[in-house]
Amino acid sequence: MLDILCIGDAKLDIFIQVPDDNPHVSLDKKTDKLLISYGEKISVDKHFLDIGGNAANAATGISSLGFNAGLCAEIGKDEFSQKILNKLSKKNVNIDYLVQQENEETSFSVSVSYKGDRVLFTEHAERKHDFNFENLQTNFVYLTSLGNIWENAYKNVLDFVESKKIKFAFNPGTLQLEKRDNLVFEVIEKTDYLFVNKEEAQELLYGKELGLEREENNNSLIKKMLFGLKGLGAKNVIITDSQNGSYVQDEKNDIYYLGILNEKIVEKTGAGDSYTAGFLAAILNGLPITDAMVWGTINAASVVKKIGAQDGLLTKEQIEEKIKSLKNFTPEKLI
Repeated sequence: MLDILCIGDAKLDIFIQVPDDNPHVSLDKKTDKLLISYGEKISVDKHFLDIGGNAANAATGISSLGFNAGLCAEIGKDEFSQKILNKLSKKNVNIDYLVQQENEETSFSVSVSYKGDRVLFTEHAERKHDFNFENLQTNFVYLTSLGNIWENAYKNVLDFVESKKIKFAFNPGTLQLEKRDNLVFEVIEKTDYLFVNKEEAQELLYGKELGLEREENNNSLIKKMLFGLKGLGAKNVIITDSQNGSYVQDEKNDIYYLGILNEKIVEKTGAGDSYTAGFLAAILNGLPITDAMVWGTINAASVVKKIGAQDGLLTKEQIEEKIKSLKNFTPEKLI
């Protein structure tokens, strides 16, 4: 019996760090555009290779926190796929529902880090996503992004969680946000825990063309989006807002806010996945949603201090020790 099955992508991530003083790279802060001299050979400080993908990151994070987490994803069958299998095995992630496709290659993402943030180039290799849940036994399902041809897989997941009446968490990916069709909203309606960042919340509710950024009070904007997403049927809505912290509206419609820990940020990849992993592990541990916010925040703060999505993941003991060392680090009730 699994504690949780994480369904989505598994791939390899390549991380490239560009020195802040590189003369061929600059940041336009007004437009949030990374500017690179065309045709140049640009020196980097270092590179780093690790496994990634939202579902793989979440499964690894939850497993690190002491739970029996499984990964349901499709990977290729080439020389790079073995690195994915080796890392999942090292982290004690159950791979009974991991599918290897013959004659298929591993998917990659490339992260270019510069001045504490990054630009991510990601590949969605075409997969069948023909998952079989017939013999699956799990207490919880976490569904996240899938590449092309994702609709049937989403329908199968929805049928499974409804028939088994198990807890269900959801984080839509880029393709699902772009489509915003009836199936995506049907999944949200059945979701116990909906995880989105601020930009994803806006896109889900209003599409990409949106003028709400002009609103002066960020809390007011987030509250509006929390109520909007709750109105779509999700029981608990979690919105993360980068360095502004995270917000939750629970089943009772109480709204909570928690800021971040002021840690040095090396690289932000995996911050959202590690928050989700910490949050869901706390829920699996029977803790209230306010404690889940703390677990998620602490886990994310540790991950951004390292390169990649997984090197900074914490154990349950490390999170509990960190909580003891913090004073009054608890969510504020807004409503």
